[in-house]
Amino acid sequence: MDILLLIAGIACLLVGLAGAVLPLPGPPLSYGGLILLHISKYAEFSKTALISLGFVTVVIAVLDYYIPIWGTKKFGGTKYGAIGATLGLLVGFLFIPAIGIFIGTFLGALVGELIGGAVFQSALKSAFGSFIGFITGIAIKVLLCLVMIGFAVYEVWDQF
Repeated sequence: MDILLLIAGIACLLVGLAGAVLPLPGPPLSYGGLILLHISKYAEFSKTALISLGFVTVVIAVLDYYIPIWGTKKFGGTKYGAIGATLGLLVGFLFIPAIGIFIGTFLGALVGELIGGAVFQSALKSAFGSFIGFITGIAIKVLLCLVMIGFAVYEVWDQF
């Protein structure tokens, strides 16, 4: 049973890291991996570490929805740009998974702003803001997932 928990924990940590970039719940998956490792005999995390990482995971999961919107609004965007960025991310992911999410987010925000009646220069500025917010969100999620993987490696390494 412990071997299955170890394998499932490692899988969740790695899928969580991929999910930090892809439209998957990356940090929650990585946190689930930590919990699975903690339940196994291969890792023993302190309650403080688990509670702290759980809290940060929840905060980042919530902020992940607001950071791109904040970036869009900070650069003068509207709800059209935010909706366009979200739709562009999904379409980009479906057609060109590796880089489509980045291109789709930018182009979606641009098209959304243009549909909303913005002039091209203003729409371009808003799309740039949406893209910056999107990249910032990814960077924060990747960093958190790497921290969790670091904790896991440190704990599991001592068992072997």
